[in-house]
Amino acid sequence: MPIVVNLDIMLARRKMSLTELSEKVGITIANMSILKSGKAKAIRFSTLEEICRILECQPGDLLEYMDEPSYEKLFHK
Repeated sequence: MPIVVNLDIMLARRKMSLTELSEKVGITIANMSILKSGKAKAIRFSTLEEICRILECQPGDLLEYMDEPSYEKLFHK
């Protein structure tokens, strides 16, 4: 049951860098990179809320459920 993180898409739509977002949210660029890459195991609701506030989006714009076959097809895993 993969959850895909679409943070890179939202950053591109807002013409914002990951560094800029990490500074505004108040978390390290390393932790933001882990989230963006989809390697994060969890995210605090307060962090998600702040990212949504800054990017003016909904949590569903950032997180997407994808079934296993679709995930493997998209990411060739």
